Amino acid sequence: MQQIMASFARGDRLGPYETLDAIGAGGMGEVWKARDTRLDRIVAVKTSKEQFSERFEREARAVAALNHPHICQLYDVGPNYLVMEFIEGAPLKGPLAIEKAVEYAGQILEALDAAHRKGITHRDLKPANILVTKHGIKLLDFGLAKQSGPLQQTDATLTEALTQRGAIVGTLQYMSPEQLQGKETDARSDLFAFGCVLYEMLTGKRAFEGESAASVIAAILERQPAPLTGAPPLERVVRRALAKDPDQRFQSARDLKAALTWAMEQAPPSTAVKPVRRWQWIAGAALVAIGALAGWGVSHFRQPLADDRVFRLQIDPPEGGQFTFGVATGGIALSPDGRTAAFVASGNGKNGLWIRPLDGTAARLIAGTEDARYPFWSPDGKSLAFFTASQLKRVDLAGGTPSVICGVSSSPKGYTAQGRGGAWTRDGHILFGALSSGLFQVSANGGTPSPLTALDASSGEISHRWPQVLPGGRFLYLVRSDKAENTGIYAASFAKPGERVRLLNTETNGVYAPGGNGKDYLLWMRAGTLVAQEFDLTLAHPNSPGNPLW
Repeated sequence: MQQIMASFARGDRLGPYETLDAIGAGGMGEVWKARDTRLDRIVAVKTSKEQFSERFEREARAVAALNHPHICQLYDVGPNYLVMEFIEGAPLKGPLAIEKAVEYAGQILEALDAAHRKGITHRDLKPANILVTKHGIKLLDFGLAKQSGPLQQTDATLTEALTQRGAIVGTLQYMSPEQLQGKETDARSDLFAFGCVLYEMLTGKRAFEGESAASVIAAILERQPAPLTGAPPLERVVRRALAKDPDQRFQSARDLKAALTWAMEQAPPSTAVKPVRRWQWIAGAALVAIGALAGWGVSHFRQPLADDRVFRLQIDPPEGGQFTFGVATGGIALSPDGRTAAFVASGNGKNGLWIRPLDGTAARLIAGTEDARYPFWSPDGKSLAFFTASQLKRVDLAGGTPSVICGVSSSPKGYTAQGRGGAWTRDGHILFGALSSGLFQVSANGGTPSPLTALDASSGEISHRWPQVLPGGRFLYLVRSDKAENTGIYAASFAKPGERVRLLNTETNGVYAPGGNGKDYLLWMRAGTLVAQEFDLTLAHPNSPGNPLW
C-alpha cells in the first residue's frame, strides 16, 4: 500500500492531489489546500500520521454519502488522508449576539439532524470543527473521531486539549459524561457537545473549565456551568442539552431546534415578582406587538389618512404584579375597536386574564380565568376566548363565569394539542392552532373540534398555529417546519383549506391589517424589529400566478 510522508512541501503529490498551501497542522497530522488534477478543482487534504483502519475507511465512506449545505463534503479517502471540500471561513468564536448565536445554532442542528437520521454521529463537535463562512455554518470532520474505549489521563486527546493548539484543541471540554466514562455513545452525545458550543457562542467562555484533565472531567461529570446571565431565555434549553443523563437531554436535534425557537419567541415564565430586565422588556414588547396587532392594526390602518397621528401608549401590569410571558403561557390581545387590552398577568397574589381600557389606568381581573393563556376577542368585542392547559374557553364580559368550548388535550392523531393561537369568525366559529398538529375549527358555542388543515409530512411540517381570518372567506396562519425553507406564513380558503399559498418565509406569525387608503398590509417581526409590507390581498389565493411578497 502507498505510504504517505509525514510532512509535505508545496507541489508534493498524494495520489492525484497536488499540494498548494499549508492550512494547518496538529498532533494528528497536517491540512493542505490542494488541487485535484483529475477534476481541476481545489480541495482540502487532511493527513494522518497513522494508517487508516478498514473500519475507519468504512465509516468515512458513509460520511461521504452525506450531502447537506451545512456539512463539509468528504470527497475521497486515501491510505491515511481525507480529501474534503475546500471552505474559506473562520472557526466559530463567541461571544455572539443572541440572535446571531441562535441563527448559527439552528444551522448546526439542521446538519446534525440530517446526519443522525442516517445513523451518523459527529463524535467531536467543537468550535474548531465549525467554520463560519459567507453562506453560514459548515461542520467539519463529521463522524470521524470515535473513541472506542475509556479515556485515559495520558491520552493525547486529553492532555493536548489543555496544553497545545492544533486540530484537537478543546476536544475534552466538549465530551459528554458517557463518552468520558467509556460508555456507548449516540446522537445524544452530539447534543451535549452542541450545548457546550451554544454556551460558548453566548458567553465566549467554555461551559466546563479546569487546570488539569482531571478537574475538567470532574466538572463535566459533577457540576453545572455558570448561569447564562446575558441570555436568560435560552438558559433552560442549554441546561437540558447539558444534562448528565442522556435520557434527560433532548432526544433529537430536531426537538432541540424547536425548543430553541420557542425559547426565542417568548421569555421563560416566572411567577415571582422581579425587576424588569432589558431582555424581558424586549421579549414582552415583541409579544405585545405580534399578539396585539390583530386588533391594533385593523383599527389603526382603517383610519382615513387625514386622521393619522402618532399614538403612544404604555400598558403596565397590575400593581405589585407582572405580565406573564412564556412558552405555552401568557399573552395579550387588543379588542377589534382598539380600545381595550386583554392580557395575562399576576397581581395582588392572583394570576389570570385581565382587561383594561386604553383610555384608563385601572385593570380588572376576570373571575375564573386562572391558568388562562393566549386570549383573543370575539368580532363584536363583547367576549373573550382563551386557552388553558387542556381546554378552550370563552367568557362574556358583561358577566358570568367562563364556559368550556372544547377540549384541546389531544387531536385525532394523538398529538399533544396545547393551544397555539385562535381567531373568532363573524359567523360564530373559532379557528385554533395547536402544538403539534394542523388547525382546528369549532363552534364558538361549544362542540367537537374538526380538523381544518393537515400537516404535510413531506415538507417536514411540525404544526400550524396563530390563525387570523381574512376577508373573502380566507384565513392566514403560521406553518412550523423542521425545514427552514418551508416555515412561514401561509393563506388558504375555508372552501379549499388544502390549497394554499405561501406569503412569507419567517419563523414569526404575521398579522393582516386593512388600510383606509385602499391598501392592505402584512406585519411581522424580523430580527426583533416590527416591519410592515404592502400586501395585495387578492393574490393570497392558491390560484394566484404569483407570490404576493416575493
